[in-house]
Amino acid sequence: MMRPAFVAVVCGWLTMTLSAQDRRFPMPMEPMGNANEAIFPAYEGWGVSQDGDGYYIVLDYRNRNRTQTIEIPIGPNNRIEPGGPDYGQPSVFEPGRQTTVFAIKVPKDFGEKKLTWTLVANGQPAVVTFYLNPAYNMSFYREEANGNDAPKMKLSLGDQMMSGPSAGVAQTLTGRVGQPVPLTVWASDAQPTEKNWEQVIKTRARRAPVVDRNQIAVVDGRVIGGADGGGARAPSSEVVPADFTVVWRKVRGPGQVTVMPARVPIITGGNGHKVVEANAAATFSATGEYLLRVEPIEADDGFDGLCCFTFANVKVIVK
Repeated sequence: MMRPAFVAVVCGWLTMTLSAQDRRFPMPMEPMGNANEAIFPAYEGWGVSQDGDGYYIVLDYRNRNRTQTIEIPIGPNNRIEPGGPDYGQPSVFEPGRQTTVFAIKVPKDFGEKKLTWTLVANGQPAVVTFYLNPAYNMSFYREEANGNDAPKMKLSLGDQMMSGPSAGVAQTLTGRVGQPVPLTVWASDAQPTEKNWEQVIKTRARRAPVVDRNQIAVVDGRVIGGADGGGARAPSSEVVPADFTVVWRKVRGPGQVTVMPARVPIITGGNGHKVVEANAAATFSATGEYLLRVEPIEADDGFDGLCCFTFANVKVIVK
């Protein structure tokens, strides 16, 4: 569902003091550059895990480069300590502000322990220290103020639907260089409450209209729709806005990844009981292990808040 605006996240950024020979940090509100800028790690908040046996700490970043996607391998220039350097953080940093990028799961007895994420991009170090700060407690699954629920998804038909953040690897696939690897997600998003419907319609109207005649909907266990224009389809001449979009991104990996389509628009008509199959395929340029992030997002027009969201990581071993 649509996420309400959340404007206090920038207080999670903390930068290191630079030595004289290092590149300076930008001034507050200074415009971004095209390249050679810093990347700021950010702490979004924490909340109870879906299984209830711990907490998720959610982090992301702001890449101040307009056109430069930067890859920083896990290690001295991309580390979380103590106990790291690898806590599941990305090694690929896309331009601009990227929200709810990854989660770290900690036990219920984590207490007041603190972790620090350090990034060095274009010779400029920046760090953020984070812990279970009560002021950063957040709801991943439902926004009580307006009744918004997080989208739900699963990566195999036999799985339980998941919502909210997840840590680690939810699924492992295999493939070969240059050969498309199928990516399939089953996703749904609950219908908004009546009082929010007008605002949801306005939000959807800002997005590009789409019609996807290849969607397959599973409604109450019954498969409908498909390329033959069955019950889940609108006629090809009808313009239908997406209810939400399944988005794939590369998180780690030694080569280039092309996902087609990288954004899969989903049409449910706001029916929270309708589970839709979203299909894509990833092609890899080199052998090795890759991590892809998948997220069903309700709003398709950029950052719009921090509740409610769902994401998971898929590992692909390419030979």
